[in-house]
Amino acid sequence: MTKRNLMKWYRHGNWWRRLWFNRKYKDVLFRRLFREKRDLLSLYNALNGSTYEDPDDLEVVTMEDVIFMKMKNDLSFIIGSQLNLYEHQSTWNPNMPLRGLLYFAQQFEGLVNVRGEDIYGSGRIGLPTPEYIVFYNGSGMDTDSQMLYLSDAYSAGHGKGCLECRCRVININRGHNPELMERCHRLWEYAELSAEVEENIRQGMRREEAVHTAIDTCIERGILTDILLAEKGMVQHMLLTEYDEKKHLKHTFEEGRQEGREEGIEKGLREGLARGREEKLREQVQKKRAKGISIAQIAEELEEEIFVIEQMVER
Repeated sequence: MTKRNLMKWYRHGNWWRRLWFNRKYKDVLFRRLFREKRDLLSLYNALNGSTYEDPDDLEVVTMEDVIFMKMKNDLSFIIGSQLNLYEHQSTWNPNMPLRGLLYFAQQFEGLVNVRGEDIYGSGRIGLPTPEYIVFYNGSGMDTDSQMLYLSDAYSAGHGKGCLECRCRVININRGHNPELMERCHRLWEYAELSAEVEENIRQGMRREEAVHTAIDTCIERGILTDILLAEKGMVQHMLLTEYDEKKHLKHTFEEGRQEGREEGIEKGLREGLARGREEKLREQVQKKRAKGISIAQIAEELEEEIFVIEQMVER
């Protein structure tokens, strides 16, 4: 055991896996609601139309190696022969397929290393089938679901290249995917709490008031009472942290755009001044050379290095 992590070996089918559980891994509300196997299994069944009943059929495999990608909203688990990555997002990010690719690459590399497989051997190495789902409750998505493709980022365009990663984005805003919400009551409850917060903000409440009021409303409606009654303060902190991060991301984006504009203007001025100075220097050199003045003397009169004047004369 290290100071930060607990290492665990376990057998899944014919695989020996080494998994790392990070003790400092910060839960957000979505992960908190589905960290129990029975709730996560219910979500999986609702998405796939499956009928698994034993929570122990599901093995959670969130790994330390993906934390550098700040995927703190993720739930990763194996069930059957499928490796699933579920992630919650409240801000749109077109790079989701790339994140998924990096995540699964880390998982597969660890799996091959733990099993001692030889990727140059003559036998095919069996791998679990990867599935990447993002539950989205931000703005700007009108459809119930959308498929994002890694190849859309390629210079050659969609469907090109030898590598693909698909990310299925599921809209969990209020009014979307009613059949899924009916099959997974926990997901519906989460969507309702999020919708209440957003509605309160639209009505002009401050974020703190909006979150507090939404929690009270959900308790009155019998939504997420098992969590909200027992851990109300923690849930409120999670939601406020999430909204602070959304605000920070937006602010950072706007700052980046402004800095980019300012840097572009400054760079343009520098380049313009440099071009103007070079033009003036070239004219002076041409005039002095036309009078038969030597390069060394021109350099001295113009207070420039000799090699600069030599290069300009050659050009």
